[in-house]
Amino acid sequence: MSAEATDHAVLGRRRGLPRIDLRNLRRFSRAALLGSPARGRLPDAIEHVAKVHRAHHPGADLDVLRKAYVLAESSHRGQMRKSGEPYITHPLAVTLILAELGAETTTLTASLLHDTVEDTDVTLDQVGEQFGEEVRYLVDGVTKLEKVDYGAAAEPETFRKMLVATGNDVRVMSIKLADRLHNMRTLGVMRPEKQARIAKVTRDVLIPLAERLGVQALKTELEDLVFAILHPAEYARTRELLLEHAGRPDPLARAAEDVRGVLHEAGIAAEVLVRPRHFVSVHRVGVKRGELTGSDLGRLLVLVSEDADCYAVLGELHTCFTPVISEFKDFIAVPKFNLYQSLHTAVAGRDGEVAEVLIRTHQMHLVAEAGVIALGNPYATNAPNAPVEAADAVDGERADPTRPGWLSRLLAWQSAAPDPDTFWSSLRAELAQDREITVFRADGGTLGLPAGASCVDAAYAQYGEAAHDCIGARVNGRIATLSTVLRDGDMLQLLMARDTRDAASSGPSPEWLDHARTPAARIAISRWLAANPERQQPPSDPAPDPAPAEYQAGAGAPGGAEARAAVAPGVAADLPGAAVRLAGCCTPVPPDAVIGFAVRGRTVTVHREQCPAVSRMTATGRGTVGVRWLDEEGGDGGDYRVTLLAEAFSRPHLLADLTEAIAAEGVAVVSAAVEPPREQRVRHTYTLQLPDPGRLPTLMRAMRDVPGVYDVTRAGRSMAAARS
Repeated sequence: MSAEATDHAVLGRRRGLPRIDLRNLRRFSRAALLGSPARGRLPDAIEHVAKVHRAHHPGADLDVLRKAYVLAESSHRGQMRKSGEPYITHPLAVTLILAELGAETTTLTASLLHDTVEDTDVTLDQVGEQFGEEVRYLVDGVTKLEKVDYGAAAEPETFRKMLVATGNDVRVMSIKLADRLHNMRTLGVMRPEKQARIAKVTRDVLIPLAERLGVQALKTELEDLVFAILHPAEYARTRELLLEHAGRPDPLARAAEDVRGVLHEAGIAAEVLVRPRHFVSVHRVGVKRGELTGSDLGRLLVLVSEDADCYAVLGELHTCFTPVISEFKDFIAVPKFNLYQSLHTAVAGRDGEVAEVLIRTHQMHLVAEAGVIALGNPYATNAPNAPVEAADAVDGERADPTRPGWLSRLLAWQSAAPDPDTFWSSLRAELAQDREITVFRADGGTLGLPAGASCVDAAYAQYGEAAHDCIGARVNGRIATLSTVLRDGDMLQLLMARDTRDAASSGPSPEWLDHARTPAARIAISRWLAANPERQQPPSDPAPDPAPAEYQAGAGAPGGAEARAAVAPGVAADLPGAAVRLAGCCTPVPPDAVIGFAVRGRTVTVHREQCPAVSRMTATGRGTVGVRWLDEEGGDGGDYRVTLLAEAFSRPHLLADLTEAIAAEGVAVVSAAVEPPREQRVRHTYTLQLPDPGRLPTLMRAMRDVPGVYDVTRAGRSMAAARS
């Protein structure tokens, strides 16, 4: 099924941009065949473009658009698209897409001319002479992206160029995305195998880039067009479902009326709209929820004037309707990495139907739809935050105030990728990240990192290849391993080798690759390991050792320890002469099933079998050592340490109540840490000394009984598997 098979005439336009229908296309074609108009007169073919542009920019200079169209039309005259239409209809359609999104005049001018240098005799110098350096710069950037061979070998280099061009000016990618959207709309004239090939590249790279640039209007329609080509059966079922509901009463329309009434009575000026989901969104909701109701096919959109009004609307909705608290998200206080801001909630109406609601200002809505396009020209001297020498390029790059952190990261590592395959796989992995966090550095700066990034990733983001000398970290003031996964808002201090001796013995271990999530870190670590094969010692245990020195039995212990199994209080290992320690990542206690690993310094570290570190070390070929609890052989036990995580809703005196519950069970607190509350939830981490490991389940139940605590788990296990 081709992308053109989408029956928007029957279903109505679900969301996003107006499509260039056949009437508009024929009008463009007729106007193109008539040639250029009289000097000074606005060409018929761009009247609609000019009208849409003036709606967003009332004072726009339309003369430059007229000149750009005249040059584009005359240079493309006689060229035809595969569909049989005059070629000029393509740059016109691309320009209309951008005009609908509110792009400024310079972007529209470059859009009209974006194919002239590639496909006609017009030169970049001519473009610069007639339209200025800014338009020349954009046309040159898009032209470099037009030389696309969609063969497997050419794709990595093509998208490497795309990243560099986007980093130099985000408007280049805006034009490219609009260009791809129009090409996808008319892809039905190509062979099915070529449709599929182009659709896959669009899915893997261009749609994630549109998402990260915040251009949701382009992203959602591209998703639907790709969906129709690559998944025709699922697309057809989704289309039939929408057709079935098209003739039924819309519960969201009734919910919208109720919301309007509530807000009018509260004196809040707001526009309440029903916002239909696009095809892919309907399909995803169907997969997640099973059978769909009418209220699942869209969401309510509430638009207000001021930020404060957003929270006023939220208060009225949660007062007058039954809120679904688990659906609440505040992207105004904490915007997404792609500029998106909105309040998300869900409420149950009079018949129990649950409606999802988006609450935002009109400006937030513009940015939510158009992303970076809504920011206008970042290089204009009167633009907010424009650099002093905005139009100047340094080594081919501009200081772009709109460049997001994720794009800066991509630009930083793309040139270091050793080969096209590494670049291509790393690019897709980076684009697959759907969230970004901000970490505060000890020196007052910040680091933007993808969600799931560790201290290893932060080290390479801050220091580049100098991060090879990183030897540890403090997270929120506490010593942490380099494998520690960072959270949004964490305070991070990286500890580096200070002197020549430390620097000579420092350097990444193969284990660092297990903790690295960003391409920059993985590429730098891999390159160092390849250049220093002699330094690749067996990786050390990833967890800190919380046990005191007296827990370890050294090889030179009195009484012939060399001839006996190594022993720590409560546990023995079948490796004579070795020290034994209990792993701090999973804090095993009897009767946990345990496994031992020999690490550097002739030490055996004892882990629970379910510990995530076990699979990582087994995968690297680390040999195991037999270990056993001494009480299984009738030996003495002793005190045992265990680390517990308590998840709770934040409230006063929670720490005191938890500590009291722990003390009532006769358990000593070795250390405790409380993380800053997030979304009214808090996590407490306790390292505890148990005289009897058999009392652990009772202790965990007592902690769960503390008001506000909703889960208590052992460290080193997934939350789903950790319940006792």
